[in-house]
Amino acid sequence: MRIAIRGDGPPLILIHGWATHSGLFGALLDRFAGQRTLYLVDLPGHGRSRDDTSPLELESCVAAIAAQTPPAPWLGWSLGGLFALHAAATRPAQVEALVMLCSTPRFVHAQDWPYGMDADVFREFGASLVGDCRGTLERFLALETLGCERAVAELRTLRSEAFACGDPALAALADGLRLLEGSDLRASLRGLQCPSLWIGARRDRLVDWRAVAAAAALTPHSRRLRLDSGHAPFLTDAETLASEVLGFLDAAARDEAVVERSMHAAKVPVEAAPDRASAAKAGA
Repeated sequence: MRIAIRGDGPPLILIHGWATHSGLFGALLDRFAGQRTLYLVDLPGHGRSRDDTSPLELESCVAAIAAQTPPAPWLGWSLGGLFALHAAATRPAQVEALVMLCSTPRFVHAQDWPYGMDADVFREFGASLVGDCRGTLERFLALETLGCERAVAELRTLRSEAFACGDPALAALADGLRLLEGSDLRASLRGLQCPSLWIGARRDRLVDWRAVAAAAALTPHSRRLRLDSGHAPFLTDAETLASEVLGFLDAAARDEAVVERSMHAAKVPVEAAPDRASAAKAGA
């Protein structure tokens, strides 16, 4: 798995969504320049990791990312959020803060999760991949921009960036669809130890804002934010997104520093004051 390193400052790990690669975060690089060292993950079968035939599985991919990166906040977009959330749940010492960008712990509808997508959507994409991979990817990208104020321009940018490294590997695409359809990480939310920021978008037609808000409500130490954008806010609202993420991370770091100082103070032994007799004797 390839992980590019860009920028300067405290580390931040970025994980892309289905059928894309880390290059789509390009608009954020300038905004984070000089403030964060970015670890740009290309998941197996995607981008510069296109020739990596490792299965696209939560545990194995998270283990590989953790082995190549320092303890840091993790930001996951869409499918990438599942990897970031799994890391936060299973490796609390590795994930200092969590940013879920247009992502939820469960993507499909259920009786107790009414805001997910119909599972048939993922199955139909999977069935059409074999016969028309590029056409299927084009339709998915169109879904990502559906409802956006500047949908045509956003779709043009997505198409240009998404295929810049060639088409993703078919096996990785199929693995990703299975993760989107079958993953349910809601049970891990209440046990998360790190602060988290859940970002949704008003115009997003893939991840309902209400699902993002519901996930945040189940998570301790969480904040939620709704942007006026589509599923890929880093393309149209990069300035606002970067400002919100940096503000959250700075606040999380300050809170952690306060906790560490408090713990250190609690460990410092308090010297007992001498009793009056001892003091008098010492002064005699």
